[in-house]
Amino acid sequence: MDMAQQVLLLIVSSASWVNLRLSLRLKRLINHFMSASQFFSRKQKPGFSARPVFDPEALFDKNEPTSPHSLGRDIRCAVRLVTIFIWGFIACCLQTILIYMPGRLHVRFPCFFWKIVCAIMGIRVHTIGNRAGGVYTENDVQKGKKPVLFIANHSSWLDILVLGCVLPTLFISKQEVRNWPFIGILTRLGGTIYISRNRRETGQEVTEVMNRLKEGYNIALFPEGTSSDGMRVLPFLSSLFAIAKPLQKRGGADKNTQPPPLLVQPISVVYDRLEGLPVGKNRRSSVFSWFGDMDLAPHLWSLGKWRSMRASIYFHPPLDPDDFPSRKMLANKTYQVITQGTEDLRQNRLET
Repeated sequence: MDMAQQVLLLIVSSASWVNLRLSLRLKRLINHFMSASQFFSRKQKPGFSARPVFDPEALFDKNEPTSPHSLGRDIRCAVRLVTIFIWGFIACCLQTILIYMPGRLHVRFPCFFWKIVCAIMGIRVHTIGNRAGGVYTENDVQKGKKPVLFIANHSSWLDILVLGCVLPTLFISKQEVRNWPFIGILTRLGGTIYISRNRRETGQEVTEVMNRLKEGYNIALFPEGTSSDGMRVLPFLSSLFAIAKPLQKRGGADKNTQPPPLLVQPISVVYDRLEGLPVGKNRRSSVFSWFGDMDLAPHLWSLGKWRSMRASIYFHPPLDPDDFPSRKMLANKTYQVITQGTEDLRQNRLET
């Protein structure tokens, strides 16, 4: 082998060695990038700059149970439940007295009650925006004050607690809740309006709600008809918006079947903190959401073990039902607003 061949062989061997080193280095860089992407990902949406987005799920082991198990946490949950039961008994006695007293103290007191319950459960309620309306009487409505129909997304029984803290309102609930132990008593004393979802009784139930509005009460409604997994807003039932826009009958509208002038305020509710850490889709669905055929007692026991939580409530600007030709268009607009609001809260896009 002559000198030229030896030099050529040496060059080829050196190039192969360099290529091998470069390949190994490139592989390390790819592995490093993939590892980092578990914590940060780049997502670009219309109207937002491409910047690293934190993935909260990277903070938790995928195999870690959604409910922590320890003696201390079990004791914490038991103490909380006993305390809530005692406070609930005291509150029921006070509310029974307030119902028969003049004024609207029986509307304001449930807000105080739910604030104490949230404090016991370690739930902090974070609000964005301004709540519409106030606490009115029938005379206030006749003088032009507008009661409010609050529309919110629904993912858990927790929605009643966190919304009850900030809304002086009557809730609309399914008929079955009336017969639930302890909870049924609380809801009845709070003035909850029960609906059966039976078409034959829909007209009578809508009339009852309208009468409450005429008396100056605000109404809170979950138009999804059921609870979701917390990651999406289910389609709204436009028939429930008959409260704000009843169907016009031939021959003119009957004043007795028409609601007073009112406002519709969309509200987005998202649970976004768990023991001080951001909540991802896994924890939001498995820890906070109560949906499908899940039992209430195990979910309550599981949730009570966590040290602290946060619920964010976004009050959107109120809507005037008269600005919409039909209740379906009103329902669609409300759905769009709430869906966008929940997405913004989950992505932490809103300034607090």
